[in-house]
Amino acid sequence: MLCRLAVADAYDPPAGYYSAATGSGATLKQQLHDVIDSHTVLPYNSDSSTDTRSALQVTDADPNNPGHILLVYDRVSLDVSGLAGPPTGWDFGATWDREHTWPRSRGIFESGADNTDLHAMRPSTPTVNGSRGNRNFGGAYGAQSFGIVSDSAPGMWYPGNADAGMIARSEFYMAVRYDGGDSATTNLELSAGNPADSGTMLGDLNRMIEWHFAAPPDDFERRRNQIIYDDYQHNRNPFIDRPEFVWSVFVDQSNDSRITIGGTTPNANGGSTRNVDLGRVFVGGAVPAAQSFTLNKTGNDGTYYEVTTSGAATSSIAGRFNAFRTNQTDSAAISVGLDTTTTSAGLRTGTVTIDNLDITTGGGTGRGANDANDTFNVSLAVLDHPLASFSFNIEQRERVIDFGILPIGSDTQSWASSLTNLAAFGAPEFAANLDLDGVTGVGETGAFQVDLAPFSGLEQGDFVAFDSLFFPDTVGQFAATYTLNLSDEDLPGEQTQQLTLSLMAQAILAGDFNRDNVVDAADYGVWRKSYGQSVPQYTGGDGDGDGTIGDGDYNVWQTNFGTTAAGSGEGRFSAAVPEPASVLLLAIGFVTACHCLRRADLRLNPRKALLAPMR
Repeated sequence: MLCRLAVADAYDPPAGYYSAATGSGATLKQQLHDVIDSHTVLPYNSDSSTDTRSALQVTDADPNNPGHILLVYDRVSLDVSGLAGPPTGWDFGATWDREHTWPRSRGIFESGADNTDLHAMRPSTPTVNGSRGNRNFGGAYGAQSFGIVSDSAPGMWYPGNADAGMIARSEFYMAVRYDGGDSATTNLELSAGNPADSGTMLGDLNRMIEWHFAAPPDDFERRRNQIIYDDYQHNRNPFIDRPEFVWSVFVDQSNDSRITIGGTTPNANGGSTRNVDLGRVFVGGAVPAAQSFTLNKTGNDGTYYEVTTSGAATSSIAGRFNAFRTNQTDSAAISVGLDTTTTSAGLRTGTVTIDNLDITTGGGTGRGANDANDTFNVSLAVLDHPLASFSFNIEQRERVIDFGILPIGSDTQSWASSLTNLAAFGAPEFAANLDLDGVTGVGETGAFQVDLAPFSGLEQGDFVAFDSLFFPDTVGQFAATYTLNLSDEDLPGEQTQQLTLSLMAQAILAGDFNRDNVVDAADYGVWRKSYGQSVPQYTGGDGDGDGTIGDGDYNVWQTNFGTTAAGSGEGRFSAAVPEPASVLLLAIGFVTACHCLRRADLRLNPRKALLAPMR
């Protein structure tokens, strides 16, 4: 099977970049600081390509408009291609300027590494930059466009929905990167609420946590992070690459989130499983559409989750930049399916796995990092057309049953057969179910019965047993042909097929050895001439069906002497049997005549006396 595991993309950190970040809480904060510390510091004004004014034109380039940059907060796409500079694309702050998202008045000096850190610097419209000033961030996510809000305190700044998550992660970075250890820097800290515009505090941490889970990193933010790493500072924002670190570093170690698949009951560890059967199609048919489900998050705490696929599975949600919001239960729609073909028969499968990425363990069993994975098992059966057969082992599409010769009045004859959805000897390896739509018969069907009713859903390798019956009630030779009308299971593109069952039999009068439909003296002659011979059952003078001409056959003839056939052909008819007195008179006369003939015959040929039975 093709494996479609999540792979690194162009914006992922190098392998092992965060390998040292194994702790939690304050320990993790310090470990991350050590990973991103000592970056390359850019000049603030140098009229060079490494100047922050030039760098921002690259990091914040509008991906949809060449020569434009996206300005923070108002998200204006600004054409800078005509600005002569120096540097090129700059007009001395008239059209755009540089916004320190962590204001200088809140702990940043103009000579330190934090003053030119691109992770917290954005191009902006000068008037918007002036409106923001040194205000703390605040405002509920999605409540309004960018601007001043009255949240936990008046005069806070909401960065707008497009920038809220990105701004939060910029400030998380600053609070980890700068602890006062670098020259001309201070220990920057995030605070809840609306701290005063002095010292090194920036708020509102609670709102930033909210924004972080409401607005995960998008391609613009991740590309920007990659450019800063590759081309300028050579360090990364860990909360873009690994957003699951935020809860442990800035909240606590007891995240209570649990993710489950809607309509399932999670196990004790929080994991849930949903089997998704996309159905059955014939080879060459269309692959069924993906099916829609819901992912539910219980618990009030926010969390990030990763969705990976394996086999041929597809998912409308992919990667690790997916989040459930904080301060509420939450849900997300997800569609899962298969990316496959139907050019050959077989079972197509794949798995979609949902992993709660939270790293904290204090929330208890099945919560946070203790929340087991949730899994969709997706399958599709691609089918060949079935092959019906009268045999378990080979393709047998016609069958002939000869019941042989039987005296009328014998018991109903039964012949066991089977109808198989063949799974051997050239049959398809992966075939659809088989339906019997009906059985039609032609010929002398009144003498026979096929005990086989319509059915559906006979799986490959299974069979249905049935009996073919012959009723030896009427003298005659009988033949009938039955057509078994079959079809595939009810799927688009189904086909039909037929099997043929031929039945034949002969019913005779007991003792009618010459087959003239009368038991009389002529039949005695047949018996007499074949006495002692071995013959096929009920042929010649065999009246009792043992295959040997003997005294028992004479008894059959004698018992039925004088019987005549009342009819032949279809239907159930009885032979005409004389009244007992007539039988007795006929028998006496016939025996007397035979005795006379026998005596004369013996006189002419004494050797026959040795062969004659004693009577």
